[in-house]
Amino acid sequence: MIPELPLDQVRTLLAVVDEGTFDAAATALHLTPSAVSQRVKALEQRTGRVLLVRTKPVRPTESGEVVVRFARQLARLERDAYAELGLSGDDGPTRVAVAVNADSLATWFLGALTRVSGIPRVRFELHREDESRTAELLREGLVMAAVTSSPEPVTGCSVRLLGRMRYVAAASPEFVDRYLGGPLRDALPDAPVMTFDRSDGHQDAFVRELLGGRGAASSVRHAVPTSEGFVESVALGLGWGMVPEAQAEPLLARGRLVRLAPDRPVDHPLYWQQWKLDSPALAAVAAAVTGAAAEALRG
Repeated sequence: MIPELPLDQVRTLLAVVDEGTFDAAATALHLTPSAVSQRVKALEQRTGRVLLVRTKPVRPTESGEVVVRFARQLARLERDAYAELGLSGDDGPTRVAVAVNADSLATWFLGALTRVSGIPRVRFELHREDESRTAELLREGLVMAAVTSSPEPVTGCSVRLLGRMRYVAAASPEFVDRYLGGPLRDALPDAPVMTFDRSDGHQDAFVRELLGGRGAASSVRHAVPTSEGFVESVALGLGWGMVPEAQAEPLLARGRLVRLAPDRPVDHPLYWQQWKLDSPALAAVAAAVTGAAAEALRG
């Protein structure tokens, strides 16, 4: 027989994760810390798994993430049901949390949110994260949907292709004159390079493709953790970089950037993953995002 998950215990676990400590969760739930601890222990005994790592702040284990995600989905369904029945005493806006990569945020995604219709009041909560890691926020139950590079659906989520974001290798004319005077495959690996952060592998991947599967970008690499700042740094000549085509085009037209390899654009597929919930707010956001992506991204 599959054990039931008592709702009071599930909600208590969620409160501990959100508040960070048992004492803070007790205050939020108007319970004693002992009662909070007993509920979490009872839930762990019922599931036969350790659900929390007792650090400060506490963090869910892999099994705990499953229960936390279930708790957030349950809370979302409960609020939607109350609203449809006219029983909700909460007149606040509907919260929709989405993880999105910086380049989408800087180009097409915010425009998509202006298209959300059919929901009177929606409160967006955006989490900026690399597209290779946005799915992790779904697994942890921190967001309801994500723009991600992963085509593999997170458990309990649906996935669809949004399109492909095109990147072009670019640099300022002055940078080209100073560092890239010889053949590109010889000069580029030694030229200073821009990165978004330490996990940004776009530039290394381009150099490997240019050299037939080997090599990497220069060890002289600058990190600028904003999409707009990254592009401006390339235009100022601090380094070369893989720039989203949408951001590169106006700078190319004004002569602030030049393409380093016009015949070698790089397309990165982006996917939309979301909880499998019958939520009107989430459905409205998904429709707006997929519609905007169809226009902004390559098919």
